[in-house]
Amino acid sequence: MLIQAAFAAVKQVLSPPLRAILWKSLALTLGLLVLIWAGLTKAIDWFLANHHLSASYPFLDTLAVFFAGAGLFIGLAYVMPAVSILVAGYFLDDAAAIVERTDFPQDAPGTALPIGSAMLYALRFAGLALLVNLVALILFFVPGVNLVAFFLANTYLLGREYFELAAGRFRPMQEAGAMRRHFGLTTMTAGAMLAGLMVVPVLNLLTPLFGIALMVHVHKGLSRKAALAGPDVRKRIG
Repeated sequence: MLIQAAFAAVKQVLSPPLRAILWKSLALTLGLLVLIWAGLTKAIDWFLANHHLSASYPFLDTLAVFFAGAGLFIGLAYVMPAVSILVAGYFLDDAAAIVERTDFPQDAPGTALPIGSAMLYALRFAGLALLVNLVALILFFVPGVNLVAFFLANTYLLGREYFELAAGRFRPMQEAGAMRRHFGLTTMTAGAMLAGLMVVPVLNLLTPLFGIALMVHVHKGLSRKAALAGPDVRKRIG
């Protein structure tokens, strides 16, 4: 199911109906990354200029050089999951509605989440993603742990967020969370696909739309599976 869902999601991201949203999502993603990078750079410059700590703590100079050089790409990679979640929350309903209409025309369409609710949910999870990835960024300097920590953290975070956003168009968020937990292996594997895409430069900019399209398909597949399950399972996941 997941392989088929991934191929269908790629096809959707490159399809004409989603093309306008694709360009908008790319512009928003790049804009947010530029703003974050500019803010981080100015914050580090201000801190070093006003606290004069480099003499006592020489690692601060190294940190500044790190962020000013190669750290541009590394640092933004760790911020990207949070940005991806924000962008996905903003474009969720428009993109999901297109995927549902074109790939599942026989099914009733989902109900759009209120934009305020969708963005509050995305902001809450983006904050958590940012915190977790800042910890993973610290672990970047620990060989053998850095990439594993990044991948595992974002497998969980992206799998949870994208699935619950897609499922939330058809069921209350509490039920969406229960469904995600019940089918944890499937949603985590889908999250691993998104985490893997996240580490590929340039292609990671496609994560918001790809994630939405992928999880629409995953939710549809799991909904059919749940419908065939016993009453105890259906009661547990709504």
